[in-house]
Amino acid sequence: MTITVHGQATSSCTSRVLTTLFEKDVSDFQLLHVDLSTGAHKQPDYLALQPFGVIPVVQDGDLTIFESRAIIRYLALKYEDQGSPLYGRTLEERALVEQWLEVESQNFHVAASALVYQLSSRAKKGLPPDADVVKANIEKLEATLDIYEKRLSKSSFLAGDFFSLADLSHLPRTKSLMKSANLTHLITAREHVHAWWQRISTRPSWVKVTEMATPSK
Repeated sequence: MTITVHGQATSSCTSRVLTTLFEKDVSDFQLLHVDLSTGAHKQPDYLALQPFGVIPVVQDGDLTIFESRAIIRYLALKYEDQGSPLYGRTLEERALVEQWLEVESQNFHVAASALVYQLSSRAKKGLPPDADVVKANIEKLEATLDIYEKRLSKSSFLAGDFFSLADLSHLPRTKSLMKSANLTHLITAREHVHAWWQRISTRPSWVKVTEMATPSK
């Protein structure tokens, strides 16, 4: 049965889901574009799927599920026997994947998203960034990345020597942090973090998703 993803290829959270599908070698899915600019995500038919009115939503048979990190966990388990072992192969590995997924969502993502908003989203609205907010979140993110640097000096990926959901979940926001917020140096200044980023950002799954999000010329 075809999996339906409601979202946008350019959305960070949608791209997290699409990357997981590609990593798990799932070809039987469709992406239904949700036009945020027209408020499609606030219409009754969409709110019936996602009551908070955000993207993405996945429909798989009788299951409707939202929240991108919940979705990628579901996909990793459903397709456990194919593609990349995104949840690890043992209980201990899965525990570490979960640990670093929590770090991503509670530490990295919060600070990085605040910076992208201040340095990119506000600029698009003609508004200046709040210097105090930028400074505070750069400090928070640098502290987190220093911990990553130490961890990645001991293993190729966050949960160990295998690419997992924990690494995958960093892809969208790190891209926007580097490209949209122009904070590439936060990644490149740390040897092991930079090497890790090069490893994960060149994976075929992410390259495909990036291409999907690039407007046709």
